[in-house]
Amino acid sequence: MKKVLSFSAMLMLGLLLSQLLPEALGANYAHTRECIEVLLGVCLAFIMINVGREFEVDKSNIKVYVKDYLVAMLAAALPWILIATYYIFVLMPAEWHASGAVWKETLLLSRFAAPTSAGILFAMLAAIGLQKSWIYKKIQVLAIFDDLDTILLMIPLQIAMIGMQWQMGVILGTVVLLLWIGWKKMSSYSFRTDWKSLLLYSALTYGATYLIYILTKHFFGEAGSVHIEVLLPAFVLGMVMKQSHGTSKADDRAATCISLLFMLLVGMSMPLINMDSTAPTESASMIATLAMPSWGTIAVHVVVVSVLSNVGKLAPMFFYRDRSIKERLALSVGMFTRGEVGAGVIFIALGYNIGGPILLISVLTLVLNLILTGGFVVFVKRLALSAEKGK
Repeated sequence: MKKVLSFSAMLMLGLLLSQLLPEALGANYAHTRECIEVLLGVCLAFIMINVGREFEVDKSNIKVYVKDYLVAMLAAALPWILIATYYIFVLMPAEWHASGAVWKETLLLSRFAAPTSAGILFAMLAAIGLQKSWIYKKIQVLAIFDDLDTILLMIPLQIAMIGMQWQMGVILGTVVLLLWIGWKKMSSYSFRTDWKSLLLYSALTYGATYLIYILTKHFFGEAGSVHIEVLLPAFVLGMVMKQSHGTSKADDRAATCISLLFMLLVGMSMPLINMDSTAPTESASMIATLAMPSWGTIAVHVVVVSVLSNVGKLAPMFFYRDRSIKERLALSVGMFTRGEVGAGVIFIALGYNIGGPILLISVLTLVLNLILTGGFVVFVKRLALSAEKGK
């Protein structure tokens, strides 16, 4: 529980620093911003490598996973669609409702609500003694598929942001190649998996994606640059590593510290919030030009978006009919947990200069769900114990 609250605290601290540092550092802030973006990319790669390492599939019995993937995909899609619809039809003026540009930006930013935090969830369920339960085993599969679906769907969303350019072919080809390598070479390579080695792999992975961007920008200009997000390459790298069950305390501490740093840096990447603004500001992003509402209105939106995101995560309740309603509800509530991958989506949205009140509401919703995670897990435990007694 302390770990989850620490994530929330670091995200809020970063948000505070994002409002103070530009004025405090003045002209030097641009260099600080560049350092923040590099550290963010490395930390995100580290997190996604660990998510990929959790991905285990029995290739001899692949049909078993088809239903699980479809359930996970639905559990990721419903919160995303509900929140995007809410943002469009409640927060935006009517004349924007048919705008393709607005829908693209909103669908990208709303994706933050899709992924369940596998790392946080697994650790907390194990801590309360549910490792041997059906709920724990099933949620392991769903949460990883949930993250995988989020990563894969980010690709067409980013292509939509870029437009129909030649870079799309490069990105699609890269995605197909990476997925093929991940599937064919899953758990094949005996790489070192201590935290120092993983951090080195993370830096190299981010460095490779950044080098592609720099080279293509140099030869073709900013408009012709190829920007491959680090999410999928890092995930696939984790997939091809041989599974090593159990980690040292030093590795666990380092992973937690890197996740905490990542949450801090995501908060620090937020643009300046002008609560006094009553008129839209100029921006390349349409939704960033929305006027900032009052804090009270923002709080109401945060609560509504949190409810919508978790209602969407109830999708698993309508499947696995061979299990009791309490077990299915426990499985669904377990999917409520959010964390680093959702924050990573917000970081990617920031790269497209998407800001304004919708970005702030998304960040605060993530914070609220992190604060509530302990309560979600306690409720899962009670449901699991009640279901066990009823058998």
